[in-house]
Amino acid sequence: RVLSLELNKDRDVERIHGSGINTLDIEPVEGRYMLSGGSDGVIVLYDLENLSRKPSYTCKALCSVGRSHPDVHRFSVETVQWYPHDTGMFTSSSFDKTLKIWDTNTLQPADVFHFEGTVYSHHMSPVATKHCLIAVGTKSPKVQLCDLKSGSCSHILQGHRQEVLAVSWSPRHEYILATASADSRVKLWDVRRASGCLSTLDQHNGEKSKAASEAASTAHNGRVNGLCYTNDGLHLLTIGTDDRMRLWNSSTGENTLVNYGKVCNESRKGLKFTVSCGCNPEFAIVPYGSTIAVYTIFTGELVTMLRGHYSTVNCCVLQPNFQELYSGSKDCNILAWIPGLREPVPDDISEKSPPQQHLNPAYEDAWSSSDDEG
Repeated sequence: RVLSLELNKDRDVERIHGSGINTLDIEPVEGRYMLSGGSDGVIVLYDLENLSRKPSYTCKALCSVGRSHPDVHRFSVETVQWYPHDTGMFTSSSFDKTLKIWDTNTLQPADVFHFEGTVYSHHMSPVATKHCLIAVGTKSPKVQLCDLKSGSCSHILQGHRQEVLAVSWSPRHEYILATASADSRVKLWDVRRASGCLSTLDQHNGEKSKAASEAASTAHNGRVNGLCYTNDGLHLLTIGTDDRMRLWNSSTGENTLVNYGKVCNESRKGLKFTVSCGCNPEFAIVPYGSTIAVYTIFTGELVTMLRGHYSTVNCCVLQPNFQELYSGSKDCNILAWIPGLREPVPDDISEKSPPQQHLNPAYEDAWSSSDDEG
């Protein structure tokens, strides 16, 4: 289904945003409701379900935190995320230096955290049962951990030298956090340890600078602005402004050296990309200028480019139950990419018909019927 993603002619997402869309999130409970955050501070909540039951439909906006809302973010919303365990709550963070915890039903903030600098990224663990920490990456090199239970932001992780552009909790270990910074480094932390990070990922796997200390370890030759774990948590993908994507073994910190070629990335802030779920092979789905590139994660092959946006794509998110993709762009549109149905081949094709040239190799039959061989 991922291999046959195409721009869907029968599904629209209602256009509410009057400016670029930076971030999307689909709630993991039912996979039905989606949030979007815009560069004008507006947040919109959509219902992705086809309530009309017609083949052609529009995903309706149920409600929004618009410009006239008293608690709207003053500047660009960079990240939105649903509370992982139910849809009664969601979170948003913004260049207005705040992280807001929203009650979905009243659209009122239940809590607001304030920071000294712009907020680039935040993340809640999808698997944590023993903590309610939100990791926050800001203009400060210090990674902040905000506790939803106590409402305090007391915990700080120190080690980066420049702004923190992306943060992501491991989907496998609830205390493990990955952070990416403009200092070219990616760090892994166990947030129970006060003494510093567990490891700093090294693109050269320690080969280049045996003499130099950990200080020399860089993940990219540029700002690192995208992070995404594979769903099993065994690997971590990173993207940098050196136009490279790298795949790391998340337990050893080793660069697996998969080559994805040039992955164009001119984003001055965090880049939101995603991975497929439950496919074999698994895919990375990455904004690439005004297109979206789909790569096989473990071989680095560029499988397809999805074209349809008019301007820079900032984010994409997968609806895992159906492998449907939604993307948000500077062009103010959210596009739905749905697996195309393959045309059934009629039975009465004569021997003379030309060979099927355009079949994706992944779909080709490998068996032969004994009739032909006799």
